[in-house]
Order: sequence, then C-alpha cells, then structure tokens
Amino acid sequence: MEKRELLNTKKILTSKAVYLGLVLAFAVMMFIFPNEGKFKYDYQRGRAWLYETLTAPMDFPLLKTPAELTEERNLVASKVIPYYNYDESVLNRVLHRLSISANRNTVSDSIIGIISDDLKSVYQKGVMPVRSNTDDENNVAFNELDLIFLQRSNSNSEVLESYVYDQPKAYRYIEANLRSVFPGLNADSLLQRLDIENIIEPNLFYDRATTEMLHKDAVDYISPTKGMIYTGQLIVSNGEIVTAEIEQILDSYKAEYLLNMGYSGSKWELILAHAIFLLAILLSLFIAVYLIDTSLFDRLNEFYFILFLMVFAFAITAVVHNISSLYMFFIPYSVFALYMMAFFRSKIIFPIYTLMILPLLIIDENGMKLFWLNLFAGWIAIISFKFLNRGWLQFMNALMIYIAMIVVEIAFRLVESEGMAGFDITALYLFLNALFIVATYPLVYLLEKIFMLVSISTLRDLSDTNSPLLQELAKKAPGTFQHSLQVANLAERAVAAIHGNATLVKVGALYHDVGKMNNPQCFIENEAPGIHYHATLSPIESAQMIIKHVPDGAELAKKYHLPQMVIDFITSHHGQSQTLYFYNKYCNDGGDPSQIDKFTYKGTLPTTCEQVTVMMADAVEAASRSLKDYSKESISELVDRILSQRISDSQLAMADISIREINIIKDVFKKHLGEIYHARIVYPKKEEPDALRSVTVDVEME
Repeated sequence: MEKRELLNTKKILTSKAVYLGLVLAFAVMMFIFPNEGKFKYDYQRGRAWLYETLTAPMDFPLLKTPAELTEERNLVASKVIPYYNYDESVLNRVLHRLSISANRNTVSDSIIGIISDDLKSVYQKGVMPVRSNTDDENNVAFNELDLIFLQRSNSNSEVLESYVYDQPKAYRYIEANLRSVFPGLNADSLLQRLDIENIIEPNLFYDRATTEMLHKDAVDYISPTKGMIYTGQLIVSNGEIVTAEIEQILDSYKAEYLLNMGYSGSKWELILAHAIFLLAILLSLFIAVYLIDTSLFDRLNEFYFILFLMVFAFAITAVVHNISSLYMFFIPYSVFALYMMAFFRSKIIFPIYTLMILPLLIIDENGMKLFWLNLFAGWIAIISFKFLNRGWLQFMNALMIYIAMIVVEIAFRLVESEGMAGFDITALYLFLNALFIVATYPLVYLLEKIFMLVSISTLRDLSDTNSPLLQELAKKAPGTFQHSLQVANLAERAVAAIHGNATLVKVGALYHDVGKMNNPQCFIENEAPGIHYHATLSPIESAQMIIKHVPDGAELAKKYHLPQMVIDFITSHHGQSQTLYFYNKYCNDGGDPSQIDKFTYKGTLPTTCEQVTVMMADAVEAASRSLKDYSKESISELVDRILSQRISDSQLAMADISIREINIIKDVFKKHLGEIYHARIVYPKKEEPDALRSVTVDVEME
C-alpha cells in the first residue's frame, strides 16, 4: 500500500496533463472575470454601522426603493390619459350644412353669422363624441384629473377634458350665446329648426393604439431616482443604527459605486485579487481530489470534466451577473451537482460543488444569499437524487430543491428585516430554477459522449442480462455465465459494505469473463461430461489457452463498444497472477521453474476498490466450488487464504483500498458463501408396511 501511495504521489506531482488543465481553467476564468471591485461595506437595516463615519465621496442620485417603484408604477398604471386626433376638415363640413339649413329655413344672416362664429370657436377647441358603454375608450380606466392628449397637425398638447366640448355642451354654448346677443329671440326653437344638434359632429377622435402605447411608455419609464446626495453630505456615523432611510442612501451609493466607480484602486491590484481568489479555488480543488479520490488524476477525462463544469458555472455566473443580478436566482447550479452524481462517487461531489459556487460570494452583490441558497439546494439534490432520478420522480426532486431554496430565502428575509416586498418575483425565479434542473439534466448524455464518461444510466443498461454480449455468453458458455452471475452478487454485496460503486462492480463482474466464450470448453465450468479439454495438452499449452481469455475478453468488449471502465475489469480481474495449477504441474513434471512468465497473466493491476473486489470475488467464488466441506471454518479458511495470497503476490500494490476495507470484504464474502452453502436437510425415506412392500415388489418383478 505504501508503495502505491508513493508512486501515486510522484505521478501526480509530475503530471503535466493535470497542471495543463488547471492552468487552462485559470486562464479562461481570469479572462471572463467581471472587471469590477467588491463594495467594501457590509450593512444591514436595524444594526449598527461598524465602519468609520461615511460621507458622500461624490454626487450620486438617491434611488427609489423597490416598494416605492412598485407603488409609483401601480399609480401610473391606474391612470390612463386618452389620446385624441384633431380633424380640421370637420368645421367646413359643419358650416356648409348650416348654410343649407339657414337657406331652407330663411334665417337672417346676422343670426347665422353669430352661430357660425360660435361653431368656429367651439371647433377650435375641439368637439369630442359623447361617451357611451360601447366606446373603445370606455374599456380603460381614465385618470382622475380628466386629462387628454390632443394631437393637431403640428402640435401635441395635454389639456383638461373640460376644456373641449362634446355635442350637447357645444349646443348649450351656442344657445346661451344667442340669448345674450338676441335677448328676445327664442334661441332653443330656432336651433331646433336649424337642426343644430345633428349638424354638430365630433372633430376629436379617440386613438386607442396610441393611448395604450403612451400608457405603456409611462409605466416603463418611471424615474428610478427621487433626488440627489451631494459630495461631503453625511451618510451614516460610526455606531449609528442603520435605518430604512440610511439603508436607502447606502444602497444608492453602492449602486453608483458599482456602476460608475467600479474599482477605485489600481487595475493591477484588482487583477491580482482575482488571480489570488481563483488560485485558491483551483488549489482547493486539487487538494480535495488528492485527499478524497486520487485516481481521478489518472482518469484525465473525468478530471477535465470537473474542470469544465467549474469553468462553465463560473462563465454563467459572470455573464448573467452582467445582465441583471436578479436573474442570478434562476441559474440552476444544483444541476452541476447532479451531473457529477451521474459519474462520480458521492463523497467527492459535495466538496467540488461547494468550490464551484464560491465565486458567487465575490462576483454578485447578493452573493451571500445566492451561495447559501444554492449550497442547500445542491445538498438536497445530492441526497434525494439517489432515490428520485427516474421519470416523473425527477420533478419530485426539483420540488424538494425548490422548497429548500424558498426556506433559505425566507430565512434571509427575516434576518435582514427585508419583509416580503418582491418575494413573489424571487419565488417565481426560484421555481424556474427548479424546473431548469429537470430541463437541463438530459445534457448529461451529451457530456457523457464528449468526455467519454460512463453514467449511472449507462451502467444500468449494461447490467441488464438481456444485453447482446451477455446473451451470447449465456448461449456459448452457460457455466461461465452462471459463474459471472455469482461473482456479480458476491462483489456487489461486498463493495456496498465499503461504500463503493455497486452498480459499476455488478457490470464489471458480469463482463469480466466474456473472453471465455471464444473457447468455452477450455474452462472446467463449461466442460461437457466425459470430455477433458486439457488431457492432451502440455501444462504450458493449457496455461496459454487459459490466459488467452483476458485479451480475448478485452477485444470482444471493444467490438461491442463497452466503455473503457468496464474493459478495465476484464484486464485486471487476474492482475499479473499465475495459473498455479498448471505451473505447479509443470514444475512437478520436471519443468524449469524460471519459465513462470509463460504461466503469468499479462493483465493490469487493479487500481480501484471496485476492481479489487471483483478480482477477489472471482477467485473466492471459483475456489469455493472445490470445497468438500462447507462448514463455517472451511469457508473462512478459504477466504483468508485466497485474499492473503493476492496481497502477498503484490496484486493489490496499486489499488486504492485500505486494510480495513479488505477485512470488511472478507467478512461479507464469508457471510455470503455461508448463506449459499449452508447444510441441507436430508429428507428421510417413507417407511412402508410389509404387505404393501411385498405387493410393490411383485409388481416390479412382473
């Protein structure tokens, strides 16, 4: 074990590929790091100001609070100012009708002149149609001040509705003016005779489209500010309690600082700060992998996959932050934890995921809240996805993540005395966040192909005994197939006890001996009764035929496009051990002991606990068939002897497994074999009466 650790450490420290990946990730993240500083003050309403007395270092606008903007927006939304177009051609048409009516009714020119002047005065201001329930403008709630927009040919003005006329009002105006000029005249009768009510028609026409457009613009372009804070003005004193008013000024100063000042120090100091932050994250990643799962450095595709996820998460954070800080709430960071769940053991996932979301703390102004929201969401995702990862159950997983984020959001609002203003928008974004987890998870299959990884789903498919290669094995080498099933059961149970990848072990065990189907009769479990394949072969020839099943298996696995992860089980399940039966026979027949190389497997040494488990399960299961006594003691002695031999032969020299884990595997093997080979009950023969026995004998003799 010490030899393996020393070799691994030396290999890692001199691995150019690992360092190249880290340097490339660092360069990309530095390039996309938002070029802005971090606001140096941390404050909270209701708490004391712990910094020096702060005065405004510059002029900046005082921003309205979200509640004030919402209230003003609602107020503007409730006030619709209608828009009317002025038609200048209507007056000439009205005067022409008046002239015709005057000639027909023989009204004096002086009276008609007065009426004409009144009409000109009325139409100069404008005549609106009389509103009714069927009018377009009646479908909207107009403003309380009765304002209207009046569009003439060369001007646009805002006037009170009382300034213009409608038809009844115009009629009353003309009637009143006639009475004042001609006191003795029956003005009402004259106007009725002239049919003035029908002659008067509107020259102001409601424009619904323009009204809605102007109203939308008014709502959208509400000023976000409500005053100015000037240079030197006191903002807050040391020890002073941060009130709502002070918080509003501080929020305004922070927004102006981040928008315009950005960073007041040297540009190179900012770059250095970013570099230190990223180096700390990547160094922590390196240490986490080294301490938890060193084998990831050997599987560069998996290590590069982790680096890709870190860079991708960082890029999304930087891009969305530049668009809007509010949009950060619906980035589904938890899905990155699920991507890792598909390929890695759970103990490495949470530390890497935590490092992945650390940039939130320094990039976004809501970094602390976003970090804890996504930390809890990722934690829930990692735990629940083990049980809720298929079909509609993924939506249940998303629901649990959503609930976790909502609880954290409420907790932050209570701590910060923020209240529930804007909670509905945040809750909506978090809901979209949870849905995006379900929507983006299928990308795992694309990532699997790009990085040549093997997901849990793929392993489940490979563990199906109806797969083409396993069906071929069952058909050509049924004894080997049954042996593989037994090894799979034994290894799966053992590796689960040491918290390894049980699904991977099952697949590795099922395929570890597929090479035997190229020559099934060569192996004792497939020999037909009365046929002894090795009877006519020399020990060296027999050993070579036996050893050949390992390269044959690797070749078949490649032909059937099995992942390299599975091929590694085929090449490592005998490691570099010897076919001792034929080697000992060779030596006993007078052979040269130095020819041991011809009896040695040319496979690879196991490196993972899963490969070690399959190697040991294969040896123990095969050896257990030769036992004549299946007592607890004999089974225990067999398991101890087989595993001790593997250790003494240095077959586990490169394996990432501890003595404690080997002892756990031993105990599981002993218990499992004891359950399989427990003593059977011998059923007694039924005693028959003598008379019946004699009758039976007579029948048989006949």
